[in-house]
Amino acid sequence: MPAYKNPKKTRQYSNEFKAKAVKLSHLKGASVKGVAESLGIHPFMLSRWRKEYREGKIVSDNREKLVKKPRTVSENERVRQLEKQVQQLKTENDLLKKWQQFLAEEQRKSSGS
Repeated sequence: MPAYKNPKKTRQYSNEFKAKAVKLSHLKGASVKGVAESLGIHPFMLSRWRKEYREGKIVSDNREKLVKKPRTVSENERVRQLEKQVQQLKTENDLLKKWQQFLAEEQRKSSGS
């Protein structure tokens, strides 16, 4: 067997990233191929993640935490939860903005040809 000089390193993605990628691929007007290209992953990988998400193998971290938390929570804890949720929503919003820019650029490229 030949020895490889520069073996490819396998990239590992967090469940949170996978869940967000799946959610992006389910947006209206989004294709698996387009989302995969914008995230720098292979479309087959995203398709596999979508299947695993449907089967419950991929669960975003915040869903697991929300299920495990007790119902009675102090005001300070509630404030911390809401601040964390705001931060997560800001991150998701930024990701969606980038996706929207990507779609606009793709549309400009295709209409310019």
